[in-house]
Amino acid sequence: MSGELCSMRPLFGGAISTVFPQRFEDVSDIRQVPDHQEVFVDPSRDESLIFELLDFKTEVGDIGSASWFLNDLAREQDAEGFQLIEQSEVIETTGLSYRNIPAVATTAIGEMAISKGRQGREAQNLVRVYVANLRLKGVDTDVLVTTYEPILINPLSESADAVGSGLAVPASQSGKMPMCDVIKQSLSTFKVNDWNLFGSSA
Repeated sequence: MSGELCSMRPLFGGAISTVFPQRFEDVSDIRQVPDHQEVFVDPSRDESLIFELLDFKTEVGDIGSASWFLNDLAREQDAEGFQLIEQSEVIETTGLSYRNIPAVATTAIGEMAISKGRQGREAQNLVRVYVANLRLKGVDTDVLVTTYEPILINPLSESADAVGSGLAVPASQSGKMPMCDVIKQSLSTFKVNDWNLFGSSA
């Protein structure tokens, strides 16, 4: 772990809170973000951290649920060369059960080539994507936590203007917390402060 400054951050108006490095800026200060998402970026490293609340997907089993969402993400972003690197077992998250209905979590890691915004395939960057799926069954909600970590920046990508093209400098070499630890930390400190966020389900 790096000695990076981290703090408890409120999400969705404080209904949820979690801890992650202070270097991540709230994108909603710059542009509009959908109500069901909270998006944070570190522009100096082209890394991002996204929290998303989705209706519970009953057709997706708990085993490999994060991998299912990761595959879905790759399809949505028209990714090329998608590779699933790792997926976890199902973990029970006792602190997130609601009315004694247990919550579970799974994680998955993949690599894919994707373009930024409206840029075409010729500007694709190679990124590592970490996905965690918290299944809050008591309130019929799938929480997705996703982090993007660039591996190789295309010189044609708009990312190259901010961080330079070529192989990305590993976080540990820059004194920053690696994204694999960022997602672990945000999961281990993830807390629901107000279950009314989930509306009629709660």
